Amino acid sequence: MTAREKFATQADPELLAQMRALAKTEGRQFQSLVEDAFRTYLAGKQGERPRENVMAHFRDSVRRNAELYKRLAK
Repeated sequence: MTAREKFATQADPELLAQMRALAKTEGRQFQSLVEDAFRTYLAGKQGERPRENVMAHFRDSVRRNAELYKRLAK
């Protein structure tokens, strides 16, 4: 089991209500949604790089459409 640390903060009441409703809809604990939000935010900030799955799709698009891109560049 992962150790947890309590903390307190404040949030916009409407945003908080939406998060609680989402947790209920998904049948999850509120804390798991908050942890997911933290992870997603931190992943987006690490080096300000695009996510690897996004880059994989980009590379695939470049590979598949190389000829089209060359024509458009002219």
